[in-house]
Amino acid sequence: MKVRPIARAASDVGGTFTDLVLYRVGKAGGEVRCSKVDTTPPDFEVGVMSSLEKLDLAPSELDFFAHGCTVVINALTERKGAKTALITTRGFRDVLEIARGNRPDLFNFNFRKPKPFVDRYLRLEIPERTTYHGEIQEPVDLSSLPEQIDYLKSEGVEAIAVAFLHAYINPSNEQRAAEEIRRLWPEASVIASHEVSREWREYERTNTTVLAAYVHPIAEAYIERLQASLERGGFRRSPYMMQSNGGITTAEAAKHNPIAMVESGPASGIFAAAYLGKLIGEPNLIVLDIGGTTAKCALVENGRVRVTTEYHIEKTRKSPGYPIQTPVSEIVEIGTGGGSIAWVDAGRKLHVGPQSAGADPGPAAYGRGGTRVTTTDANLVLARIDPHSFVGGEVDPDWSSVNRAFASLEDVLSLSREEIARGVVQIANANMVNALRLVSTNKGHDPREFALIAFGGGGAMHALPLAEELKVRKVIVPVNSSVFSAWGMLLTDLRRDYVQTRPLYFNADNHPQVLETFAQLRKKAETDYVSDGVISTARELAFEQHGDMRYEGQEHTVKVPLKLSGQVVEQELEAATEDFHQAHEQRYTYRLDNPVQIVNFHLVATVEVDKPELAERKPSGRTLEEALLGAREVDFHPYGRHEARIYDGALLDSTMSVAGPAVIQEASVTLPVPPGRTVTLDRHGNYHIELKQPGKETGEQA
Repeated sequence: MKVRPIARAASDVGGTFTDLVLYRVGKAGGEVRCSKVDTTPPDFEVGVMSSLEKLDLAPSELDFFAHGCTVVINALTERKGAKTALITTRGFRDVLEIARGNRPDLFNFNFRKPKPFVDRYLRLEIPERTTYHGEIQEPVDLSSLPEQIDYLKSEGVEAIAVAFLHAYINPSNEQRAAEEIRRLWPEASVIASHEVSREWREYERTNTTVLAAYVHPIAEAYIERLQASLERGGFRRSPYMMQSNGGITTAEAAKHNPIAMVESGPASGIFAAAYLGKLIGEPNLIVLDIGGTTAKCALVENGRVRVTTEYHIEKTRKSPGYPIQTPVSEIVEIGTGGGSIAWVDAGRKLHVGPQSAGADPGPAAYGRGGTRVTTTDANLVLARIDPHSFVGGEVDPDWSSVNRAFASLEDVLSLSREEIARGVVQIANANMVNALRLVSTNKGHDPREFALIAFGGGGAMHALPLAEELKVRKVIVPVNSSVFSAWGMLLTDLRRDYVQTRPLYFNADNHPQVLETFAQLRKKAETDYVSDGVISTARELAFEQHGDMRYEGQEHTVKVPLKLSGQVVEQELEAATEDFHQAHEQRYTYRLDNPVQIVNFHLVATVEVDKPELAERKPSGRTLEEALLGAREVDFHPYGRHEARIYDGALLDSTMSVAGPAVIQEASVTLPVPPGRTVTLDRHGNYHIELKQPGKETGEQA
């Protein structure tokens, strides 16, 4: 009898490319295959199916399929969501307008707060009131709802956000209102604040609810189209959707809370980096994911990824952006990637990004109508990218388009093509270094204690100069790095985060309440997972406890892992309090003697899924010369131009090392190795570049 191999696949839709990783287990062990195709907005599922077809893979062959996408973040940033209304507590319709008083651009007297996603004429009020203790002071009055619904219908509204004062602690009034709206208007998308956030801060919670409602119809329609496409191909299971918290969830759960997918793709890469770090003995990592449109940065400390609910979109040096109160891996994202466009301002200053050429038309070298220089074009001109294996050898560079694109900048800047290309790469690198500092030095971490792990299509290309600037001790480029985020989705567990605001002094008197609050959250998690059919018994769940804690008199908090069992109260409290002191001191450089408070209870509930083993690349017996493809002159600025030996990365193994000047090439990965640097491989095929940095005390140059 023929044994059918187990096949698992994951796809990651990026701004430029859609990646797919297939892991198939048979009698001979595990097999990994990858594909990369153009992203196909607005019908992203077309690109997903194309990535399957490229591997000649039918959905009917799959036992498991996970998916991360940019549908939610694109709908928000491009303002392509549903027409949304807000129904809130009487007297609070202007919460979105008032927002916060924070002004990043402090001395700009023309500063304007970001425009709310719901105009004032669509923000309606309803009589009700819940106190901050959770007491119903005024039951909700639903008598005005029929008239309000008729008004919203006449205005062409498609989605309704319901956000009542203090609903995070007692949602009774909000639940009644949401149920009545759904009864009166079953066709509308309705999202209530307690369904997406149980944290305080009225502006943040209201804005989160509004954005969730704004993207709900689009996200729901996309997931259903993806499900239908997979079903037509014979897939008989439900796909899993990647969330921003680093876990996967069921398609149905994702439809009900789409805002949880706002950063789904980047999160999977970060958690994959943490997983790989544990495997190879590198628990402290600075993570860099460079795609075609953006670069994402994060920090992994002691094997753990930080997850926060203090997340913003469109936050810049001049704008506070929009808060989203959903668990998100702590990520800094900037508009610098392979497709980032180089441009010159009125003062003849060169910039790179945040505008991107995307997949269509893409960089000028793609020959699809792109007319402006991108980072990819610059690396091609500098011969860091091999023109003979451009886009995996599937595209011949359109040099005439590249020359025309550079000519427009040459005229303005009075520089040569090569000088402009070097400038583009240097500016792109500077942008990324600044982002990497935001997750490391700006958070109180010394980069010299970390390794830099770089992936995505451009990660290997830019990793070394960034590492040298940061003075990290090592660079790691993982195997299959160009599709690493998709690979990460096969390594993640089902995860849900439950966050509840309940401010308490963190002391022995309140310890029973602390334990009871976590117990309530565990019960909620068990109910949710069982009702969704994910588990049959609570014994299948694993839990982590965290607390958002602060000193008495402070406004904001620091998240701390909590190991509380109630067995040895005094020791548990003392250990958790000391953990908070240390975390606060690392972040803000000081600690206080003030009493400590716990503000938010954060429970992580996970269900473990089977994970593919990372295959070992066994010694082949080949010599390094057998992996040699040839040589070409490469610009390694600032190391100058050098004749570089070109190696096929697929033919290298752990017995070999590559000394620069060299370039290691794979189908969609290019790793330039400048003079003086050496690359080794571990048993899994990951690239390691040791950077001998000075000690903390010497101040010597590397």
